[in-house]
Amino acid sequence: MSAVAEPAYIRVCSLDELTPGEAAKADIGGRLVAIVRTDDGTVHAVDDTCTHANVSLSEGEVDGCAIECWLHGSRFDLRTGAPSNLPATVPVAVHTVQVTEAGDVLVALAD
Repeated sequence: MSAVAEPAYIRVCSLDELTPGEAAKADIGGRLVAIVRTDDGTVHAVDDTCTHANVSLSEGEVDGCAIECWLHGSRFDLRTGAPSNLPATVPVAVHTVQVTEAGDVLVALAD
């Protein structure tokens, strides 16, 4: 029986560096990720590139638990990565986030 490997978490920033309701961009080992602290305090991480137009999602608007691409208006659910409207039809990758008791934001990249 093989053991399941634990995801490799990487410290991205401190929780205090994230403004609620806004997105920040992080480069994690060459992969661009949008880090979002929602108004309720939850932190999410998704690939930063819109699957429709290849632009930065972290430059878009955050509304509740969704981020909107600034170019064509596609919205992506921060929990699932699924687009909720056209023109995007392909989800963005969602990454696992942990916030430590010390307030560090750690991200484990999805495959």
